[in-house]
Amino acid sequence: MSCPCGSAAEYAACCEPIIKGARAAVTAEELMRARYTAYAQVEIDFLQESLHPDARQDSDPAGARDWAENSTWHGLSILATESGGPDDDKGTVEFIASYTYDGEDKQYREVAEFERVDGRWHFCAGRPAVRKPIMREEPKVGRNDACPCGSGRKYKRCCGA
Repeated sequence: MSCPCGSAAEYAACCEPIIKGARAAVTAEELMRARYTAYAQVEIDFLQESLHPDARQDSDPAGARDWAENSTWHGLSILATESGGPDDDKGTVEFIASYTYDGEDKQYREVAEFERVDGRWHFCAGRPAVRKPIMREEPKVGRNDACPCGSGRKYKRCCGA
């Protein structure tokens, strides 16, 4: 069976050893992938254990179990990572988790914060990600400016028409 995290590796060689405790996640992204897979496989104990010790008292294992059991998990997309490598102690992973809950297709986008405690990565907190505005690299062409195609005509009478 291929791993639900979307890595294209087999589950037994990808996230299962992390979830079952056979090995620790090497990076924050690897822990993020294992946590997504734990939801897809309804491995609530791992979700609790991989929480940062300071965040465990605020967790809701029953709510996590309900969400995991009553969702159909479609995939994980990693959008960005910042730090969180093998030599780091903190890192963030921005991701989108796609799933169906109560018959409705949903996408959950989050920036997750991770911290290494006693040599192991832990999930600290997550905040909803906001889409970044698209930044134009070239200057905006005005209607009365010369057309950038080089025709010598005004933009509004050439390519802007």
